[in-house]
Amino acid sequence: MGPIFKLVAQRIALGLLLLLAVSVLIFVGTQILPGDVAQSILGQSATPQALANLREELGLNDPAHVRYFRWLGGILQGDLGTALSNGQEIGPQIARRLGNTLFLAFWAAVVAVPLAILLGLLAVRYRNRWPDKLISGITLASISLPEFFIGYVLIYFFAVKLRWFPSVATVYDSMSLLEKLNAIALPVAVLTLVVLAHMMRMTRAAILNVMQSAYIETAELKGLSAFNVISRHAFPNAISPIVNVVMINLAYLVVGVVVVEVIFVYPGMGQYLVDHVAKRDVPVVQATGLIFAGVYVGLNLVADIVAIVSNPRLRHPK
Repeated sequence: MGPIFKLVAQRIALGLLLLLAVSVLIFVGTQILPGDVAQSILGQSATPQALANLREELGLNDPAHVRYFRWLGGILQGDLGTALSNGQEIGPQIARRLGNTLFLAFWAAVVAVPLAILLGLLAVRYRNRWPDKLISGITLASISLPEFFIGYVLIYFFAVKLRWFPSVATVYDSMSLLEKLNAIALPVAVLTLVVLAHMMRMTRAAILNVMQSAYIETAELKGLSAFNVISRHAFPNAISPIVNVVMINLAYLVVGVVVVEVIFVYPGMGQYLVDHVAKRDVPVVQATGLIFAGVYVGLNLVADIVAIVSNPRLRHPK
């Protein structure tokens, strides 16, 4: 087995172990939540006998480890369980919601990733000059503001005052692509502003680190322009850290959309999770939490693999 395949296998094994540990934390966290699931389903007027019967039916009287392995076994078989609040299968509901979240994250990434790399290259090209300071100042201001504040500001100006975009980002299967893009314009703008600064600054730092290398000095002594030095020599060798930070922010775009989806009432995973946390629907909370963890671990795993493949030094850590 080659060194690349061995390292990739190790990363995948660590990712699976991490998911297993996360599943334990999710299960324990949902079990220690205050309140009674049976009471929240039947209401305050339920009799003690009705509550006892429902707890028995839901398996709440079984030991915690038995319930955990029963839940984990269902997950491994593709069964996410049944929602307590409406009795519907969780899998089809999550599949539709996850599709909406991935649609939102995809278009946010389409805007944010190229823009961040471009701004990072411009900041390096005009380092310590006014374009660099302007880009850094604007991006730092955007990352310093909380998501809900940016969202409400954009709603006030672009939805209420100018009426360019809707304030509620509702999408349906029957809508055309342009109608969907118009509906998600403001959530995409918020997510872009949130992740743009981190990606831009990491791109700038990675390229500046490469610019200190001897071969960059050789390229400059050959008379190459600053743009050619950056684009042809510095940027390709800075791909590995840039890919890492892009993947981390892509994971955030999928996992960290909860606040944005709630603000714009977007029918995605975040809104679905918040709705069922309020209802104390434990199976839904467990399933959505595990899917969010899987997406985050998976994208970070992809970043590790890309870094191993693109950087020979990582294949021989000794």
